[in-house]
Amino acid sequence: MPDVSKTFSGKAWRVHQFGPPDVMQLERVDTPEPGMNEVIVKVHAAGVGPWDGWIRAGNSALPQPLPLILGSDISGEVVAVGAGVPRFKVGDDVYGVTNKRFCGGYAQYAVASASMLDHKPVLIDHVAAASLPVIAVTAWQALFDQAGLERGQTVLIHGSAGNVGAYAVQFAREAGLRTVCTAASGDIESVVALGGETVIDYTKTRFEDEIRDVDAVIDLVGGETQTRSFRVLKKGGRLISAVSVPDQALAAQHQVLSKFFLVDVSTESLARISSLVSRGALRMNVGATLRFEQAKDAHLMLEGELPRPKGKIVLAMGEAN
Repeated sequence: MPDVSKTFSGKAWRVHQFGPPDVMQLERVDTPEPGMNEVIVKVHAAGVGPWDGWIRAGNSALPQPLPLILGSDISGEVVAVGAGVPRFKVGDDVYGVTNKRFCGGYAQYAVASASMLDHKPVLIDHVAAASLPVIAVTAWQALFDQAGLERGQTVLIHGSAGNVGAYAVQFAREAGLRTVCTAASGDIESVVALGGETVIDYTKTRFEDEIRDVDAVIDLVGGETQTRSFRVLKKGGRLISAVSVPDQALAAQHQVLSKFFLVDVSTESLARISSLVSRGALRMNVGATLRFEQAKDAHLMLEGELPRPKGKIVLAMGEAN
């Protein structure tokens, strides 16, 4: 049986009340021993996503008892293994998501569910790995698990230059799908470089005037863009949104299926991503790498109160002390 008796103590970003970034407190915490099917990860990098801001503000779709440690995307080294974990051992480099509540990751030592981790691909560092899990798996599941797309079919990807969209374009290319993408003028070149075949400048052209009869729409924008998307689907097509619940009356009117989904990160879903990374078939985009101590700045970027470059925000950890 693995030895889980060692206690790990380090700093973590906690919130004791919901609110703006100012509620975040950097505190020393003792990490509990890993339970059944859990491991403790010495975190080298933690991804920052909009869902972290929703949780901090009290707008999570899931119950979030306080106090809590923010953060879900992590990459680091396994330092303790609980019972029932055959896949990982102490010393393994892993990446993935902490747990189904998407919390606990902004910490020097994090407890993580082993079923939501995979071995970190050796071709990338911890910062790149921490940028991947939620957004990459969201893109994969939208295309294949939710839309059920197959080689030769056509997909319209909205928000193709965004964090999720950029992976959706690449996965579609690798799977032999025909892609139509919407993007702003300044992003068209980058979307083409990722593998977008037809890229429509939504600031100048209404996409529904250009295309018809696509097999699926991947909606990463919502609002009016989502509503207008029903018009371009073939009968029996699918509109899959990772943003908001589609109008079911419109779906029925156009004789299509529509669905909102929440990402389900697992070892199996991460393994698909890892395989592409290991083949050098996936381009990552880390927009900003901040020090662990700058987590509040990262959330100010999420809120638009500090300038934010395109790409994923990642916190790079120092040594635990």
